[in-house]
Amino acid sequence: MNKMTKKDQRRALKRLLSYTKPHAREFVFAFALLLLATLADIVGPILIKIFIDDYLTPRNLPIEPLVILGTIYLFIHFSKVILQYFQLVKFQKIALTIIREMRIEVFTKVHKLGLKYFDKTPGGTIVSRVTNDTEAIKDMFVEVVATFVQNGVFLVGVFIAMFYLNVQLALFCLVLIPILFILMQTYRKYSSRYYHDMRERISQLNAKLNESLQGMAIIQVFRQERRLRREFAEINDAHYQAGIKNIKLDGLLLRPAVDFIYIVTIIMVLSFFGISALESPIEIGVLYAFVNYLERFFEPVNNMMMRLSLLQQAVVASQRVFEILDHDELAPQTIGSENPVIEKGEIEFKGVSFSYDGKRDILKNISFTAKQGETVALVGHTGSGKSSIINLLMRFYDIEHGDILIDGHSIKSFDNKELRQKIGLVLQDPFLFVGTVKENLRLNNPDITDQDIEEAAKFVQVDNFIKKLEDGYDYQVVERGSTFSSGQRQLLAFARTIVTNPKILVLDEATANIDTETEEEIQKALKKMRRGRTTIAIAHRLSTIQDANLILVLHQGEIVERGTHQELLSQKGLYYKLYLLQNGSLDKVENAIM
Repeated sequence: MNKMTKKDQRRALKRLLSYTKPHAREFVFAFALLLLATLADIVGPILIKIFIDDYLTPRNLPIEPLVILGTIYLFIHFSKVILQYFQLVKFQKIALTIIREMRIEVFTKVHKLGLKYFDKTPGGTIVSRVTNDTEAIKDMFVEVVATFVQNGVFLVGVFIAMFYLNVQLALFCLVLIPILFILMQTYRKYSSRYYHDMRERISQLNAKLNESLQGMAIIQVFRQERRLRREFAEINDAHYQAGIKNIKLDGLLLRPAVDFIYIVTIIMVLSFFGISALESPIEIGVLYAFVNYLERFFEPVNNMMMRLSLLQQAVVASQRVFEILDHDELAPQTIGSENPVIEKGEIEFKGVSFSYDGKRDILKNISFTAKQGETVALVGHTGSGKSSIINLLMRFYDIEHGDILIDGHSIKSFDNKELRQKIGLVLQDPFLFVGTVKENLRLNNPDITDQDIEEAAKFVQVDNFIKKLEDGYDYQVVERGSTFSSGQRQLLAFARTIVTNPKILVLDEATANIDTETEEEIQKALKKMRRGRTTIAIAHRLSTIQDANLILVLHQGEIVERGTHQELLSQKGLYYKLYLLQNGSLDKVENAIM
């Protein structure tokens, strides 16, 4: 766990404050309101001092001057209330606007990151950074910035008033500034450690919670509730311990320490006035105003000290947010300015090798060609590299060695938008969004009409199922489409792909979750759909790819066999063994060869 140095904290705070630059004009206006409100607050004790020393003590109580003095006092306080309201609203509005922009920036950046980042970063950790950490930053802008600016201006005003009342005592009170500064620095030093630990534990809690919710069925089936509860409790306890340490630090260095300094200062100031009274008379109004200003001096100090905890949380949280914003492992980008267009959909893998971790090659020197209208099937044991080939073809990852050509152009030269529009992907575990069935099939593409959606649904034999739903195509899909069966979700995902009319089809065991009767209809639709389109299909059930133009048999990241269904069976190699295992009868295999 990386600890933040003072330099890191200063850099993070400076970067956070840079978000106020676009709102400089509004900030200046709010600051002007703050100055006026502070001035009104400072003038109050001086007016009371004038009343005590010039009128009350000498028992000089003329009606007209006192009415004027009282009116001015009430007007100043009434103005202060109005100014404080508007400056507070202005500061809050600026703060909320900034955090809204930051959340959009973080959310946008997350969608630009490459899949490698998500492979090694738990989903709950990312959620924590986008939600909890930005919320902590919001608290800083809402609470800390306004409070520090307001109280900082007020402290300057208080010192000016003190110097006006008594220069000697004001100079003495200046000694308080370095003492309080040391107190603040000590608090920041230790609290940053605890807050960093707390933020990390919150992130781990979110990750563990997300994992539990996603795998709830498996947890209950294998009776893992006790283990996960123990693991969650351990992380929660670590968060609790960090919180307790921070509470003890707050209890020592925040209000108690400041109150102690305040009491010592009051004793010394009153002692000064008491000693002075033995030598010559003192003005009661000056004594009142000075003690009042001292109290007003320490109250903003207390406020700032209390807000230091929010500041520390925000600085620590900002580092975690900035880690996402600064992460350079983006999704693969277009190289060059050629911007070719996919017209035929011919695919060629040329000596492609790939590794997820940079140490062990998942794919080794993969080469094959899929011409327009041809179907190339990928078969092999789990972990043989089938999905990795699809990941590279979809350009979820960058190619490390070799190249993939589409219509003779390197895949790196294609704009991602062109690839996504012309390559249709159907995964074995389809994902449905919250929204209507129609919205899930259209996916915010304005070029797709309602008629296109219905035709695609009919094409994949899912139209009847949709029409039986309560609201038909306007039926509300819940999260991940959990109210649908696996086969129904698969059919909807298939319709979603077909409606875009892609040039290239990529199927990751697309019929795995569909019953036999429906699969026969889908296979008929697939044959029509594949005409004129290049298809790359991962198949576990070999019966579904017998008509493929080329079958590639992968083993440990290499193509060990290639050919048509009949050719591979006649070779009696790995494909032959896989087919034998699935059919369970040597006679069936021999009949298939014949």
